[in-house]
Amino acid sequence: MQVSSTNNSTQNANNAQTLSTDAMKKAMQVQEQQVMQVLEGAQKESQQMTAQKTGMGGNLNITA
Repeated sequence: MQVSSTNNSTQNANNAQTLSTDAMKKAMQVQEQQVMQVLEGAQKESQQMTAQKTGMGGNLNITA
């Protein structure tokens, strides 16, 4: 009887650890996606600023 109880306790601990690990992986994936969105936004903003400064790219500054 005690062996069965020990096996159940070990199995429950393993299940809890698996759930915890899965939750951590998901949280890291979400965080990675958020960082990538920030970096992409910063890159796009940088390109727009460069285009405005140089007159090349998305916004052409043509004055005559």
